[in-house]
Amino acid sequence: MPLHVEVVTQAGAIYSQDADEVIAPGSEGQMGILPRHAPLMTTLQIGALHVRHDGVEDTLFVGGGFLEVYQGRVTILADEAEHAADIDEAAAEEARRRAQQLLEQQAGEVDIAFLQGQIERALGRIRVAEIQRRRRGTRPQLPQQ
Repeated sequence: MPLHVEVVTQAGAIYSQDADEVIAPGSEGQMGILPRHAPLMTTLQIGALHVRHDGVEDTLFVGGGFLEVYQGRVTILADEAEHAADIDEAAAEEARRRAQQLLEQQAGEVDIAFLQGQIERALGRIRVAEIQRRRRGTRPQLPQQ
């Protein structure tokens, strides 16, 4: 009896599959969810979401949100989410670099918390892209400086 996993963002559903196991970046650390898991509601941190089914693992980036386990369903309401294979690692690195520069300059009305969040999300995307890249055995394409 597998779990059914749904990942939903403000833009709509981006993932809907059955799973044998889900590993999510919970607010208190990585958490594993197996079939027959007790009902649960928790917040998510920025990080990698791993969904395993029949020996195959799908990896997604989640940028925070909520996770609910109820009656064999895992529903993730993510602030942001993206399939690992779709992450543009060079764009994420560029976004991190720009936010870091603004944070260091602290010019004018800089929202420090917003910039720190931008950096954290960019680093999360980069980490998830690295996981995907290691699986494929490819090298990153970083922006020219």
